[in-house]
Amino acid sequence: MNKEKLWTKDFIIVSIINFLATLVYFLLLVTIASFAKSEFEASTSMAGLVSSIFIIGSLLGRLGAGRFIGVKGPTKILWIGLTFFTITSVLYFLANNIPLLLVNRLAQGIAVGVIGTATGTIVAHILPRARKGEGIGYFSLSAILATAIGPFIGILLLKMDNGFTIMFTMNLILSIICMVFLAAVKLKLAPIKQPENTEVKSSILSQFIEPKAIPISFVALIIGFSYSGVMTFLSFYAESINLVSAASYFFLVYAIVIIVSRPFTGKLMDTKGANIIVYPCIVLFAIGMLLFSQASTGWMLLLAAAFIGFGYGNFNSVAQTIAVKVTEPHRFGLATATYFILFDIGLGVGPFVLGFIVPESGYRTIFVAMVVVIVFCIPLYYLLHGRKDKELMKTA
Repeated sequence: MNKEKLWTKDFIIVSIINFLATLVYFLLLVTIASFAKSEFEASTSMAGLVSSIFIIGSLLGRLGAGRFIGVKGPTKILWIGLTFFTITSVLYFLANNIPLLLVNRLAQGIAVGVIGTATGTIVAHILPRARKGEGIGYFSLSAILATAIGPFIGILLLKMDNGFTIMFTMNLILSIICMVFLAAVKLKLAPIKQPENTEVKSSILSQFIEPKAIPISFVALIIGFSYSGVMTFLSFYAESINLVSAASYFFLVYAIVIIVSRPFTGKLMDTKGANIIVYPCIVLFAIGMLLFSQASTGWMLLLAAAFIGFGYGNFNSVAQTIAVKVTEPHRFGLATATYFILFDIGLGVGPFVLGFIVPESGYRTIFVAMVVVIVFCIPLYYLLHGRKDKELMKTA
């Protein structure tokens, strides 16, 4: 078997499963706040919590999955996650008040966290080391496509009379399809044991997270926080500036830019290191957020989507690759979990915090503030990883 081959059957199937689970994730993430407000007359802050508690659940799911993948293996953990995902998809039809909706959002978030950690770990193991940047870049395209298609479908369904019923039905159908796809492959990744000559880590914390992945993951937390307002409040913001039509294509433009750029950014990282990608990505993300905050026409909003897609979208995959590359193979599951735990904290806390600020300051003000936060990530990245990236390239 050619060890340098990327596009194996297992890689493709796992990427499809990741795509479908993430599709549901983002379809509901950008619409469920509207559901909470229209069906239960929730406040803006509570609607933001209904949206973001899913991400908190995802955080909890990753925390547990990263630990148990080393014990049970990523394939068994993926089956557990998909089963739980299907059950919670059914429960959306029974959530007839805010407390029940919050509980189910939290529960399905846990399931998606387990799925994402398992698929990411499987891919980290089956990719050749010399092409991890390229391979994880392609794998993360499955999530990027979902982040575009999910919100695009969601915003269209918001305009329909029975849009939310269709969303929940789609949720259930896609969860079943994921299980069918997993049954179609014979993934036999056993638990990866720690080498005998490796020092045993006694810290309780190190049994759930990978310390070596924390620095880059913390940068991802700040970047995720900066993006969370776009993801959650786009529909409200677009309505307030009379750009609802253009906003329906925002995530589509976002995805197209990433699809076009991702193949060469992944290869460039493998050959030149992460810095050559990360610094420009942060700058482009900041420019995109500034354009987004000042958008007054459709073309300006979509141009912002392009800048955000190239900047934020490519940073995400490069940072995930860094988290894996600085880690030993037997701790890939924990590294993947650590990255997404911190990233999800940023995405989850953002909508809730910003939801309190919006009524006082307005949408434009919070998005301008995020530009400052993004720019702050340039020196932060340098201190936490950038200055050491050349040494990592030498040992890769």
